Amino acid sequence: MQLYSTNNKAQTATLKEAVIQGLAADGGLFMPTEIPKLPEEFFQKTHSFQEISFEVAKTLLQDSIPEDDLKTIIDEAINFDAPLVNIHDNINSLELFHGPTLAFKDFGARFMAKLMQYFIEPGEKITILAATSGDTGSAVAQGFLNIPGIKVFLLYPSGKVSRIQEQQLTTIGQNVTALEVEGTFDDCQAMVKEAFNNEELKNRIKLSSANSINIARLIPQTFYYFYAYSKIKNPLVFSVPSGNLGNLTAGLIAKKMGLPVKRFLAVSNANDSFPLYITTGKYKAKPSVTTISNAMDVGNPSNFARILALYDNDITKIREDIWAKSYSDESTRRTIYEVSNNYDYILDPHGAVAYLGLTEYLKDDKETPGIFLETAHPAKFMDVVEPMAKVPIKTPERLAECLKKPKKSIKISNTFEDLKTFLLNVKLD
Repeated sequence: MQLYSTNNKAQTATLKEAVIQGLAADGGLFMPTEIPKLPEEFFQKTHSFQEISFEVAKTLLQDSIPEDDLKTIIDEAINFDAPLVNIHDNINSLELFHGPTLAFKDFGARFMAKLMQYFIEPGEKITILAATSGDTGSAVAQGFLNIPGIKVFLLYPSGKVSRIQEQQLTTIGQNVTALEVEGTFDDCQAMVKEAFNNEELKNRIKLSSANSINIARLIPQTFYYFYAYSKIKNPLVFSVPSGNLGNLTAGLIAKKMGLPVKRFLAVSNANDSFPLYITTGKYKAKPSVTTISNAMDVGNPSNFARILALYDNDITKIREDIWAKSYSDESTRRTIYEVSNNYDYILDPHGAVAYLGLTEYLKDDKETPGIFLETAHPAKFMDVVEPMAKVPIKTPERLAECLKKPKKSIKISNTFEDLKTFLLNVKLD
């Protein structure tokens, strides 16, 4: 598998180089030079989740990893389910919160950690930087916990993640450090990107990223699109709660590999940079605003560059595959109440936004099956969900345990210089 930089197609890298580096040297994001299609017979057979994941990874990665090693990585990383639950009519929820940290980020973080562990040389030391708007941080922390030679630093916006999310981020310890940034997620993301472009840091520290800017995060996110399709085996519509656009990009890659999808719905909260682009054809990054679906509080999504690369910057082609809309917190709260009251199903705020988009899009199409991505367990947003659902929500034991532990974080400002000073002075051994 060869990959190119979204800033310069002539700049290429192997899978190992792309995974370890995170970003290309010119600041671009890595994309596959070729996206091979799966054979038609693959879609006709019945496979387990792990079998589907292996076949998709083997096809996409080509000969980058021996098959036996790849199978081991898949079996160890993707060892939990993603159930498809019918809510009503042709509306289905793809539950992606059954992993260790109860969020869809577990798929990408665990696969990436296993892949990086496979590629890292004996005695090599790598510093992982990850910006998180909530769920990425804890998934990355659990994925990389106690892997020899790897230190993890999580940057999260102070006061802008849920209490449970913050407890998950700040109580890991070991080789994981939480950096509480006095700013927004966009600030955290910008600081991480600047770190990768800073020559002094690059000369002193071997940096890598665990955000969806790293291609290793996106590869396993393609798996569950194929798995969901295998349960229905009809061309369908996927509604994707969209913030940094990594989940959407993974779905688009799956479509390029032959997945029969009629359309993707990119559904956002008030942070509507991408829906406005789809509507107007003009992209403008905006300062992020705080909402109850905080994992989507992204004003300048990184993976926008990958979507442009997939479609050669052709807005007409993008619109053929993607419909987009944003919804308010008020609509999100009302949806949580209505779905709980009418269908006895509890949505988290991100799944509620995706449900809204799917029901609106399919209003005039009663035949096409629709799937919305339920990306986190509702207990992670207890303060928002429980008052609206009007039913008690049980906190899973793994979440309850982290609530008992003391928070440990290091506060820094939202300036790159503070991050740089910290990284140059922290003990990395």
